[in-house]
Amino acid sequence: MKKTKLRLTFNAPVVLGFAALCLVVLIAGLISKGASTRLLFSTYRSSLLDPLTYVRFLTHVAGHSGWEHFLGNMAYILLLGPMLEEKYGSLKLLIMMAICAVITGVINYILFPNISLCGASGIVFAFILLTSITSFREGEIPLTFILVAVIYLGQQVYQAIFVRDNVSNLSHIIGGIVGGGFGYLMNRKPKKKE
Repeated sequence: MKKTKLRLTFNAPVVLGFAALCLVVLIAGLISKGASTRLLFSTYRSSLLDPLTYVRFLTHVAGHSGWEHFLGNMAYILLLGPMLEEKYGSLKLLIMMAICAVITGVINYILFPNISLCGASGIVFAFILLTSITSFREGEIPLTFILVAVIYLGQQVYQAIFVRDNVSNLSHIIGGIVGGGFGYLMNRKPKKKE
C-alpha cells in the first residue's frame, strides 16, 4: 500500500495574505498602543489635503481594535474566503474586497465625522452575502440568499436602531450589499447576440 505524503498548500493567496496582513497590523497596533492603527488602519474625518486620508479609505479594513475583533472577523474570512477565491478567482475577489473597503471608508467619512472605523467586518458581510448567492442563475433568486439577507442584514438594521454599541452596523450593511451585488454581477450569464 502506497503512502501519500501530505503537504500544505497555499490554496487562497488573497485570503491568506489578507489574514496575515491583518495579523501584522494588529500586532503593530498592540506594540504601538494603537498609534499605528490610528495613523494608517482606521478611517476618520481628516483633511482631504492629507494623502493618508485616501490611503485609510482602503487600509482601514486591515486594522482591528483587539484580539477578539480580529479573531471574530478572521474566522469568517478564513471559512468563506477560500471557497469564494476558488470560484471567482484571486483578482476578482481582491477587487471586490477593495471596493467594499473604499465604499465603507468613504461613507463612514461622510456620514460619521466623529467616529473612527477599523476592521474587516464589511468584508465579512460581503463574503456572507456573496456565499449565499453563488448558486445564482439568470431569472432565479436563491431562497438561501433571501434568508441570509433577511437574517444578517435585518439583524444589523435592528441593532443600528435599538442597540447602542461600538459596532458599525452601516459598514456591515454596505458590505452585504457589495457582496450580494458582486455575486449577482459575476453569476449573470452574458446575453446571447441574435
